[in-house]
Amino acid sequence: MPLSEETRAPEATPQQLSPLKVASLLCHARLLQCAALEGRTLTLLRGKNLGLLCETQPDEAQALFHRAAGELGAHVAVMRSVLSLASAPQEVHDTARMLGRLYEAVECQGLDPALVRRIGQHAGIPVFDGAAMKGHPTDRLAELLGDRTPMADNRRFLLQALLVEAIA
Repeated sequence: MPLSEETRAPEATPQQLSPLKVASLLCHARLLQCAALEGRTLTLLRGKNLGLLCETQPDEAQALFHRAAGELGAHVAVMRSVLSLASAPQEVHDTARMLGRLYEAVECQGLDPALVRRIGQHAGIPVFDGAAMKGHPTDRLAELLGDRTPMADNRRFLLQALLVEAIA
């Protein structure tokens, strides 16, 4: 049963990752890393639809998000954002509600954090603020996965762990 808008909180900002959340993400990322090393594919998000809301042209962060979600079996729709901090509150509300009806989660890249929070308040689904971008906690945690796999793969495993924990 999907959570209602009232019971689903927006995703934590980078500064709000608790030690428990860090430990959980690392545990799940290690499981994904081990599966990859064994040549197994885990399609934990098969049939899920994710949105990628961005203001920039395709870049490394968008490719990382698309690959991480796709490898888990999710479908990713890329959308250019027309929202800004100057957008009418009703426009943000309506857009967020529509995103919540279409997707199980949305990744926002290049949007103002205050706007992302506003979207997250009304979407009723997990809304990430640059989870695939350099500098996000998942990026910094990738070093803790060790050197069994390249750093780019470690970043992907952490992002996948974040997605699985939020929507699987």
